[in-house]
Amino acid sequence: MAFAVFADGSANLPEKMLDGITVLPCEYFVDGTSHTYLGDVDHFDGHAYYEDLRNGKVVKTTLLNTQLFLSSFAPVLKQGLDVIYVSMSSGISGTYNAARLAAQELLEQFEDRFIHVVDSLGCGFGSGMLAYYAAELSRRGKTAKEAARLLDRTVPHICQYFTVDDLEFLKRSGRISAVTAKIGTVLNMKPILYGDKTGHIVACAKVRGRKKAISALIDKYKEKHTKGSSPLIYISHGDCLEEAEQLAVGVKEISPDAVITICQHEPFSGAHVGPGMLGLFFHGTER
Repeated sequence: MAFAVFADGSANLPEKMLDGITVLPCEYFVDGTSHTYLGDVDHFDGHAYYEDLRNGKVVKTTLLNTQLFLSSFAPVLKQGLDVIYVSMSSGISGTYNAARLAAQELLEQFEDRFIHVVDSLGCGFGSGMLAYYAAELSRRGKTAKEAARLLDRTVPHICQYFTVDDLEFLKRSGRISAVTAKIGTVLNMKPILYGDKTGHIVACAKVRGRKKAISALIDKYKEKHTKGSSPLIYISHGDCLEEAEQLAVGVKEISPDAVITICQHEPFSGAHVGPGMLGLFFHGTER
């Protein structure tokens, strides 16, 4: 590896995509009980987690702090390697700033090294796709500076569209008002959300009913996907595998050669979008 690549549990990566990536552990609490998520979504019991949310248990997530980044990056820098960390969006978490502070402090000690914190402007596979790409660049022998430029140029093309089944979780996280959540629930409205150019989660459409929401996600893929190559597509879901597979079928009708990875959605942003979250992530013409 030409440089070290770091991500965290919000990257949503399955085991097959973790080669060359160090995933920082994250902590969350279910009704006050601490859980440590090591970042391998294949070993995450998504059914139990989202069932807890369905049953009214309260999940709280914790910020990755500067000390964690200091203790994780320093040993690698001592070995003479540069560091790239792909962070969840600065628009939804203070983790990015915590990593930047750690990088600034470490560069005073390791003046000959290079540390770059990539603001993915996304979460889940929205950051995981970039971490996977970073590890690939390291295996190819790219320098950390070269990779940093390529990754930053790729960020605007990582498209991430998703819908939720229960507006209550977005209300709890402050994404929508209580009144909007109540009206939306009564009318069976399903928002289509995405990570915008500033890394904030915003609605780009509202449809009535789950089937139309899945169709809207497929339409977004048709509109935004990059043509001319066999695309890598990623779908995450909040314990709704059958609907994730329906989404995959719709994508395949547009891109028959697509290679699609389907996973449970990780627990961190999962706490804010809730069971029934269904997300589609791909490289597109623009966000």
